[in-house]
Amino acid sequence: MMMESPDNVRAQFPQLQQVVHGQRPVYLDSAATTLKPWAVIKRLEKFYSFECANVHRGAHWWSDEATGSFEQARKSVAQFLGARDEAEIVFTRGTTEGVNLVAQAFGGDWLKPGDEILLTQLEHHSNIVPWQILAEKTGATIRVVRINENGEVDLNHYKSLLNERTKIVSFTHISNGLGSILPAQQMIQEAREAGAVTLLDAAQSVSFLPLNVQDLNCDFLVFSGHKLFGPYGIGVLYGRLEMLNSMKPYQSGGSMISKVTFEKSDYLPSPQRFEAGTPHIAGAIGLAAAIQFFSSLSLQQVQQHETRLLNQATEGLKELGGVRIFADHANKAGIVSFLLDGAHPSDVGAVLDQQGVAVRAGHHCNQPLMDFYVIPGTVRASFSIYNDEQDVLQFLEAVKKAKELLL
Repeated sequence: MMMESPDNVRAQFPQLQQVVHGQRPVYLDSAATTLKPWAVIKRLEKFYSFECANVHRGAHWWSDEATGSFEQARKSVAQFLGARDEAEIVFTRGTTEGVNLVAQAFGGDWLKPGDEILLTQLEHHSNIVPWQILAEKTGATIRVVRINENGEVDLNHYKSLLNERTKIVSFTHISNGLGSILPAQQMIQEAREAGAVTLLDAAQSVSFLPLNVQDLNCDFLVFSGHKLFGPYGIGVLYGRLEMLNSMKPYQSGGSMISKVTFEKSDYLPSPQRFEAGTPHIAGAIGLAAAIQFFSSLSLQQVQQHETRLLNQATEGLKELGGVRIFADHANKAGIVSFLLDGAHPSDVGAVLDQQGVAVRAGHHCNQPLMDFYVIPGTVRASFSIYNDEQDVLQFLEAVKKAKELLL
């Protein structure tokens, strides 16, 4: 499967074969969620049609089959991330639960009053609020790394904030609001030198950048399956095995214990320790199918394709005039965040929708970032593998139409 022919990729996504408001649909909201290819849809259909059974401890053939597929999915994720051991892969409901799991199961015992948690101004709310709750419980303090006007992390400020009190550094790999790519490997190394534990939010980078947890040298990494052409309600927490096995359970119940009496319970090691109850079996199997689909593409061609579309869209917006583009720099993923002068982003989004163009308008769960720019929100167009140059042209025509109607 080659990226030179986007139409071949587009054809694998049935949602794009529809007509929306009488138009050929243009889906530019992949930063919020990616569409699902036939390979994933059919794999889910097969599981629910012919393989439906609960996993682990079943005494029948169907349970054995489901357990094998579920644990094979864990192996697929471990290979995809370059983990040393499949036991370092914990299935969650998504990025948000992964951050909460680490904050509560690890941070609660790790932090004490006066310790510091380091975040950046680019963070999604899911990488802010869990740490705020933890800080309130432990007496720790949150410190925030500044960005510059162009939406890039101020690395000098980052270094200046690292000290012996810095215990946790948690940051996004790619900004969901701006598309800025952070120098993760460098930031993780500097955090480790300061003695801090690191968590990388890979929700946006999982479908754009190569992810190898050993090369990154992070302690924890989280992402959501639905950002990688997979099902909803399934996500991944990678953690160093020795750290996961030292952590207390995040939730408790069946499947995460080795022995239970009314006096005491003994817990299983990772990953079962953090997967209480019936897991999202179909979600994990669907995620494995999504990984197989995505891994069949050339990642270099994916990056080149999405970057080319981003550049065409950015230059087209500049030519229209009256457009403020945020984070207009080279080190970006396929996201362009902008405002039409004098128009509310929600109004722009509504006009684009009537033209068959799906974008996102608002603060993108980045309210502190919007406060930095002193704006209520932006219009965000985000590109993926199923977009093409015709999408860019339709998008620019729709923005031109919005400009004519709203200004």
